[in-house]
Amino acid sequence: MHYLAFDPLSANGYLSSLGAFGVFLVLFAETGLLVGFFLPGDSLLFTAGLLCTTSAGGSSVHLSLAAVIPAAIAGALLGAQVGYVIGKRGGRPLLARSENKHLQRGIERAEEILERYGQGKAIVLARFIPVVRTVLNPLAGILEVPTRTFVLWQSIGGVVWVVGVTLAGYALGSSIPNIDKYLLPIIAVIVVISLIPLALELRRSRRSSEG
Repeated sequence: MHYLAFDPLSANGYLSSLGAFGVFLVLFAETGLLVGFFLPGDSLLFTAGLLCTTSAGGSSVHLSLAAVIPAAIAGALLGAQVGYVIGKRGGRPLLARSENKHLQRGIERAEEILERYGQGKAIVLARFIPVVRTVLNPLAGILEVPTRTFVLWQSIGGVVWVVGVTLAGYALGSSIPNIDKYLLPIIAVIVVISLIPLALELRRSRRSSEG
């Protein structure tokens, strides 16, 4: 039975099972629900872009760019807005309740980014940092960032993130023949690259705390 072998960390699994709706679902959960912090947002978008190209024709999955991008934007924007509302209504105890160390580090880093860059820039930058993009939305609600300010900047950040990463995958897939043969190593590289900003932020926070 295929569903027993489904891997929630596999971008290809969501795409092969649910297509563009899988993109919407993952981005909504990753940006709107704290339990979704582990989901593969970056690698999902990049892989979806790859699978929209004709050079991935040998793959069992082929997606439409015209369906993927709207689904991704809708998931990213609606998810962030839900996270903001949850934070505004649930308050800080909701975040403090989690004992996951990665989530707690993300919360600390999100607070630092908000303080350092200000509301607008922090909301945009958070889109490109795994875990931080999950916790910053409810944190913005807790800190009572004005709704209009949050909607504006989360929309800009969400669209830039979604379109940029998806089109990067599409561009690579269009330029390399039989891209499906290299799908797994490419996804592995994207996962590593997507974790670099988080690693740098954690290293920076450790240095500042030691200093």
